[in-house]
Amino acid sequence: MKLHFCFHRPTRIYGSLLAVLATLFLPRVEAASAVAMQISRQTNGSIYVEARGPAGMVYSLQVSNRLMGWRTLDFVHSPSGQAAFRANAAASTEGSHAYRVRLESTNTTVTVTDYHGWTNSILLRNPQVEVVIVPAVGRIMQLRFLDQADGPFWENTGLQGTQPAANSWDTPGSFGGDKAWPSPQTWPWPPPRGFDSMTYTASLTNGVVTMTGPVDATFGTRVVRRISLHPTEPISRVTTTFEKVSGDASQIGVWVITQLKEAERVFLPVPNHSIFPKGYTALGDVPAGLFVSNGLVVLSRDPKAATKIGNDAGALLWVGTNNSLLIESSRRPGAAEAGYPDHGCSAEVYTNPNPTPYLELELLAPLRNLDAGNTAEAVSVYSLFRRTQPTALDEANKILSP
Repeated sequence: MKLHFCFHRPTRIYGSLLAVLATLFLPRVEAASAVAMQISRQTNGSIYVEARGPAGMVYSLQVSNRLMGWRTLDFVHSPSGQAAFRANAAASTEGSHAYRVRLESTNTTVTVTDYHGWTNSILLRNPQVEVVIVPAVGRIMQLRFLDQADGPFWENTGLQGTQPAANSWDTPGSFGGDKAWPSPQTWPWPPPRGFDSMTYTASLTNGVVTMTGPVDATFGTRVVRRISLHPTEPISRVTTTFEKVSGDASQIGVWVITQLKEAERVFLPVPNHSIFPKGYTALGDVPAGLFVSNGLVVLSRDPKAATKIGNDAGALLWVGTNNSLLIESSRRPGAAEAGYPDHGCSAEVYTNPNPTPYLELELLAPLRNLDAGNTAEAVSVYSLFRRTQPTALDEANKILSP
């Protein structure tokens, strides 16, 4: 692999081109020419990085504030040798940060299998984790370490192996897993079937699995999800695209919903200059015991009531007993409050009451007016961690402050 470093101090705006300060070759060196990097700070404080180098590699953007404990923020498979990243800066906003781009060869395996009765399910696997993809129900059903029997995604065992139907939502939570809906939620319940509760098709290109849904009759739009797994790290990347195929122009946004098991705590980072004075807004009942601490909204599932809150962050963190899951999707720089649904929310958490104990971590992209032939897109990055800290708050501070 080859690493290239750029330093950035978030409290200042740097020029678009920073000098490459060092080049470091580590074990498993790839024969590659130098990588050219450009880095700039956006008006909302996010970092935009462009990299150009050898084709056919996996490009990873990493961040650190002490030149140690590097964390991968995003990665792309680049057949062309070009990659662009927007760093959400869910990590600490204080002090200096170093960013680097790492190159690696693709190192994932793909297996077609029967998963809990769903044939033609797909496993993406690297040396640490696997992603379970179930086209039969249009879901990413699990992300888990190879030495663990299960992962953080909630799966409805009562619907395993069944085919999607209009009454799938008669069971609370439906199938579980990770899916995409259209925002804003002005449509009548249940969710539009072309987005949920229908079978998708799947294909594989350059280590990336593409799931494609049918054209939804209400919106004239299909969902396309491109799912990849990092070559060596427990990180998955999902690009969700809404393709407008037919019908009148309509306002729509990509809404990615990950259903998760009971957490010890869930955390929403509060952005600097948040549009919400309390750091969040109520979108229903507020979970009992919710509090805000050191720039984080902290909550757990309320067993007695359905609850929902949101804010203008680009990340959500689930902390369980043994593992933690960070989901990130950068908020569009400079987007006005009206550009997002639910009073300007880009991150939301729903908790379901007993007897069906699950949570939903939801990330929302800007709203767009789509004409036939146009698309809307969002990128989500899922980072799985083994828990190392004694308290959930300690774990959150460690993960969000590399």
